Amino acid sequence: MSLIVQKYGGTSVGDAEKIKNVARRVIKAKAQGDKVVVIVSAMGDTTDDLLSLAHQITSSPDEREMDVLLSTGEAVSMTLLAMALRSMGQEAISLSGGQAGIHTDSVYSKAQILRVDTKRILKELEQGKIVVVAGFQGINEEMEVTTFGRGGSNITALALAAALDASYCAIYTDVDGIYTADPRLEPRARKLRDIGYDEMLEMAVEGAQVMHPRAVELGAVYGIPILVASSFVEAEGTWIREVVEMEARNKVRGVAHDINVAKVTILGVPDRPGIAAAVFEPLARVAVSVDTIVQNASVEKITDLTFTVARTDLARAKRVVEPVIQEIGAKGMVTDDQLAKVSIVGTGMQNAPGYAARMFRTLFEAGINIELITTSEIRITCIVHESRVSDAVRALHKAFELEKIEP
Repeated sequence: MSLIVQKYGGTSVGDAEKIKNVARRVIKAKAQGDKVVVIVSAMGDTTDDLLSLAHQITSSPDEREMDVLLSTGEAVSMTLLAMALRSMGQEAISLSGGQAGIHTDSVYSKAQILRVDTKRILKELEQGKIVVVAGFQGINEEMEVTTFGRGGSNITALALAAALDASYCAIYTDVDGIYTADPRLEPRARKLRDIGYDEMLEMAVEGAQVMHPRAVELGAVYGIPILVASSFVEAEGTWIREVVEMEARNKVRGVAHDINVAKVTILGVPDRPGIAAAVFEPLARVAVSVDTIVQNASVEKITDLTFTVARTDLARAKRVVEPVIQEIGAKGMVTDDQLAKVSIVGTGMQNAPGYAARMFRTLFEAGINIELITTSEIRITCIVHESRVSDAVRALHKAFELEKIEP
């Protein structure tokens, strides 16, 4: 008997009928002889509705109270699914993140998992129950509720799959797999049969919203195969796992995009040791992640320092950077929140020349200006204006002939 972890997203549990459909799918898996742990997100737009409600109360809601509020969305889903399972004759129990033994640090809204105590889950499984766990949340050392941020239920699923040594982790959502690009922008996008952890991680970091980057990292570190599939149709999904490919395959596997991008430029920065630390350490302390960093060559020991953050973090970044500007003697700051990033990803690119040149030529011929460029061994990313990101995705998908990838 193997143990599997299933995760169902918000659209999959959006109403009572959909929850009953999920219950039937879970019971089917249990009937095949597997022990089943199920992770659920909040129903439909519940998280957005709760955020809106909080901001109707106050423009600056307390972070601790916000995490408590947002965690209730998953609590509703888990209890309703457990009720549905019981109504269909299957023993089940719902557990919050804390009850499931998920212990985190104390960074509200972006908590990191420190350890998972599986004793309660294992006890319930031994009694023949299906265990339904609220995604997106845990508890810190002070027993306070913490949440993991957008897509955090995927993190819960992979953390539990690793801790329980699951055979695999299935992520069920409203799409039927991982595509070469967002099908909403590029109708010719092809579904991939499988994709490597490294490629998926880059795709997720650069905007592919099906998987959270931290969830992919957990899968890679612990060797947990991940199936991404639809909860609405019976169709073959995409496996995320260690993939060994022949040399002849298309070396670009996908085009990712992300519109949650903002640029910060600190003007007139003194070019001396310690300046970068003075800027980026305060941002790290408030959990603002910095992506692309560019420092211009200095003229008479004065330079400009540019970096990108998530657009949703821009206000917090500005509050942190403003006093730093005074401390280091910089001249000021300008920001731009109308940007997006578009990336090509593929492990084959690292030892093959010409991919950057083709990407830049493609964007030039489409009349798209590149604001910034950043790369890794298997990724090239360009920052462009938000209004041109759809054009960029379609142009790059065509240039690298991704519509010809075999499914």
